[in-house]
Amino acid sequence: MKEKIFEIPTEVLQVVTSELAYEYRIVPFNVEENSYDFYTDASDVLSLEEELAVVLGKRVHVRKEETAVMDQLLQRNYRKRVSKGAITLQYSDDFLLSMIHEAKEIGSSDIHFEAFEHQKRVRFRIDGKLIEKYIIPVHEYPKIVNRLKIMGGMDISEKRLPQDGRINISTELEDFDIRVSSLPTLHGEKMVLRILSKNNVAIQLTKLGFTIDELKTYRRSVKKPNGIILISGPTGSGKTTTLYATLKELNKEDTNILTIEDPIEYTLEGVNQVQLKESIGLDFASTLKTFLRQDPDVIMVGEIRDVATANMAIRAALTGHLVLSTIHTNSAWGTVSRLIDMGVPSFLIASTLNVSVAQRLVRKLCDSCKEETVISDEETEEYGDFQGLIHKHYKAVGCEHCYQTGYKGRKAIYEIIPIDQEMIRAIKQEVLSVDAYLEEKKIKTLKSNALTLVEQGVTSIDEVYAILIS
Repeated sequence: MKEKIFEIPTEVLQVVTSELAYEYRIVPFNVEENSYDFYTDASDVLSLEEELAVVLGKRVHVRKEETAVMDQLLQRNYRKRVSKGAITLQYSDDFLLSMIHEAKEIGSSDIHFEAFEHQKRVRFRIDGKLIEKYIIPVHEYPKIVNRLKIMGGMDISEKRLPQDGRINISTELEDFDIRVSSLPTLHGEKMVLRILSKNNVAIQLTKLGFTIDELKTYRRSVKKPNGIILISGPTGSGKTTTLYATLKELNKEDTNILTIEDPIEYTLEGVNQVQLKESIGLDFASTLKTFLRQDPDVIMVGEIRDVATANMAIRAALTGHLVLSTIHTNSAWGTVSRLIDMGVPSFLIASTLNVSVAQRLVRKLCDSCKEETVISDEETEEYGDFQGLIHKHYKAVGCEHCYQTGYKGRKAIYEIIPIDQEMIRAIKQEVLSVDAYLEEKKIKTLKSNALTLVEQGVTSIDEVYAILIS
């Protein structure tokens, strides 16, 4: 079978829903104004054509394919929506709400509405990768943007400046929020919807990706009554999830926990959560100052973005509070350099920092189809820098369980540096590199943990390549 059979444009695929595709075992491959052409492996082609003509209101032509081919076509192009108990959530004829719920049910974290000169499209981010899902008619796009703005409490007349909003989707079966962001672009406004789940049941430190030793080290640090816990990494690396899992462990009846977040991604019962509102002066630094008058035991700051927030976090730690926050750096030790660059005195960092954590998210290979393989000559040349460190690895194949992607789910990789006396001296002396110390203490770096996961077959070389060469 030729590979091109799988290369079906999005505007063709979207003429039927995933439910219809799986129910009738059909995948469209050609769409005309008055007729549709489908692949199928159904036995009664004539009856199928007649029924689809009634359902879709178009002339239908069906081409027979082998069952194995149809399985791959369906799995690559349509994801099954998850039913909630005995009921599948439906939103009648509302395309926008139906799309939002489809994204939620198939595990998408973000929905991108994008405007270009000749087409408007919608993409879902699933397991960290964007997948094109819909092509929207150009004349329909402004209506969708305005609807999203109204739902998010934004100004529909303002098209020149970026805006932020929030949508609550509530049904009998679930309740979740969506953060909305608009951005003026050349051919219209780009809208991004971040789905914020209120379900925090699955958030546990033991399920995130820590090794046994790393989890012991991290837990020792967060059990201290005061100090700062800093988690670093790029956007989308799971830092906030690690913070929430930590807060769940610290959330006791005798502990007062305050958080300032942007946005509040999970609702934690028993935790006092504050939503950042910079437009009215409610920023990280000013809120932290107020927190100190609220008799807190634990404070969580969504992100340390500037020196004012950094200084307030250190002040809170010095006065006997445990402070948790995130920061954008490439490594655990890079966090120290970043704070020094901000203008925070090194002796204050040394006296307050409990642990520095760096993390990344990588896609996990599908256990049902991954294959152990030897490194080819081309890969030897490409992976030359760490060739001797990898003795075996696994490649992504694709099957029905992973929608032919070869990957299923994601896992966090950590680098954890506890701040002991030797580290305190290194911070005060503003040492740029501590690689020798980490090796001596057998502290696993992001790179060494990534290599371990490759050898164990948890992920692939391609997925961790950026970590390995950094």
